Amino acid sequence: MTGRKFLIGGNWKMNGSKALVDTLVTGLNNATWNTDEIEVVIAPPAPYLDLVRSKAKKEVNVSAQNIYFEKKGAYTGENSSEFLKDLGINWTIIGHSERREIFKESDEVTAKKVAFALAEGLSVIACVGEKLEEREANQTTEVPSEWTNVVVAYEPVWAIGTGKVATPQQAQDVHHEIRTWLAANVSAEVAQATRILYGGSVGAKNSGELQKEVDIDGFLIGGASLTGDFVTIINTRASA
Repeated sequence: MTGRKFLIGGNWKMNGSKALVDTLVTGLNNATWNTDEIEVVIAPPAPYLDLVRSKAKKEVNVSAQNIYFEKKGAYTGENSSEFLKDLGINWTIIGHSERREIFKESDEVTAKKVAFALAEGLSVIACVGEKLEEREANQTTEVPSEWTNVVVAYEPVWAIGTGKVATPQQAQDVHHEIRTWLAANVSAEVAQATRILYGGSVGAKNSGELQKEVDIDGFLIGGASLTGDFVTIINTRASA
């Protein structure tokens, strides 16, 4: 046993409706898991954060998908840490590959957001990843430059939508490299304590094999978090 609580995160991305909230939250409210061993975090779109928090049982943590590094001001369209805390939201995702690729958020901006969120008392799922050309050039370990003492999520961007599927061993290898990097650049204690999630097309069919790897401390799940597969993945871990 690693001593690290397994975290199962669901990133709804830009998907949602009041009907979907009812369906997904009801499924989670009816599910059971040992909260000493499993932590569940879901990240609906910002307009549904309050609704999800009000409907979900306390064992379900609710997260924003992104925040800005200022509390308030003339920043049209941005999410504030103050908004989240006012709604009882204690988590945020930062640095997701789609924020980096589509919205061109740099490593510098991502690092500022992580530092700000942690200073504001939020828990952070900080995403790191690589593109296919970086994987094939063995540059994976060089790419992650941000880390957090809360949670790191490894996104194999090269495996998403490319037809190339990461094996459990490939995922384990990179998670081990990230933990080794933390030990060398931060401390052995942080490396041992930091949870590293896998975020590469996790579903009900592959979660059981992935969770067996010693350095995989949970998942950041996209598409499967919008279906009953999310509860199946929780149940698979709970019965392990």
